[in-house]
Amino acid sequence: MSIRKVEAIPVRIKRDQAYLGSLPEAVDPQAYFTRPPYRALYSAYFETAFVKITTADGAIGWGEALAPVAPEVVSTIVEQLLAPVLIGADPLDGNVLWNIMYDLMRERGYYGGFMLDAISACDTALWDLRGKILHQPVYQLLGGAYRDRVPCYVSGLPRPTAEGRVDLALDFRTQGFDAFKLAAGHGLRQDIASVTALRKSLGEDTTLLLDAHWVYALDEAAQLGHALTELDVGFFEAPINPEDVEGHAQLAAAVAVPIAHGETERTRYQFRPWLMQKAADILQPDVGRAGVSEVVKIASMAEAFNVKMAPHLSVGLGICIAATIHAAAAIPNLYLLEYQPPVFEIANLLLKSPLTCNAGHYEMPGGAGLGIEMDEDRLRKLQA
Repeated sequence: MSIRKVEAIPVRIKRDQAYLGSLPEAVDPQAYFTRPPYRALYSAYFETAFVKITTADGAIGWGEALAPVAPEVVSTIVEQLLAPVLIGADPLDGNVLWNIMYDLMRERGYYGGFMLDAISACDTALWDLRGKILHQPVYQLLGGAYRDRVPCYVSGLPRPTAEGRVDLALDFRTQGFDAFKLAAGHGLRQDIASVTALRKSLGEDTTLLLDAHWVYALDEAAQLGHALTELDVGFFEAPINPEDVEGHAQLAAAVAVPIAHGETERTRYQFRPWLMQKAADILQPDVGRAGVSEVVKIASMAEAFNVKMAPHLSVGLGICIAATIHAAAAIPNLYLLEYQPPVFEIANLLLKSPLTCNAGHYEMPGGAGLGIEMDEDRLRKLQA
């Protein structure tokens, strides 16, 4: 059993609504834009990069990198740097292959960013492939499932007013969801007012979370953190610049609301100082950036520090979602998993059998590997 072929497939999907809000007038797929107060680049399209690994016997495994911009970069790394070392290898050698891929550019300083995104896509594809070869679901290969359904929160509430966000949350409440994350960072008063409106309308039994997208200084984050404590918020995500581990440690010591961090990190090495310095109470690695292997290893490391996991899951499509569900089921210290309804709908368009999320829980995909089957014909039509 050996790997015969490794393909990368960058994809762009036209959409009517941008992540976190309305689209700009520009529709050029290369016309990336910022959305103040957030500093990151966004695209008018859903962009992602899939990886297909095929063995000499014809078995196929699928992976996906979280690639919201420039998916061609991830694809180039996969095909030019990673494919040559994977072809001819035994797909059952999971840890060995991860370390081989990681070491290729380690001494040159590429132990994050696009390089790790590409490794993560290959790693997930290898897990899917091993599951199919061994006729087992990925969660079983990871040691078994602690839960047969994975609890989740509705993420974003992309409405421009507090009233609109309340209405959207109330609509999800009628569908059985009872946990919601607000995309904030619009100033202390506005963020506090938004959370207050949700708390008053949804009641004390609803879990509320807040994502500040790194826009605040430490003193501002501390002020907001105290207010969020009074509002019984479940976690305060991305409060200050992600490079500032010490600042997060000071913040975590100063406020009672749990501090959440992790979508910017890729490996256990990057998460280690956060645990050592008590800079985060909840870790949020993304399978599309860390891969199944590292997410599980990060969870194991976090468990030793009594830190919970809330895996990040934003604009990754079907493979990312399915892989994250498997990983979340297989870790003991899960808090909640993220659920993006508009992304979930688009993800299912590329699957022959849809994933299911009902009443605040993801259902486990059935079958070997990741338990899903890509609609490859449709996928190829969307190839960038």
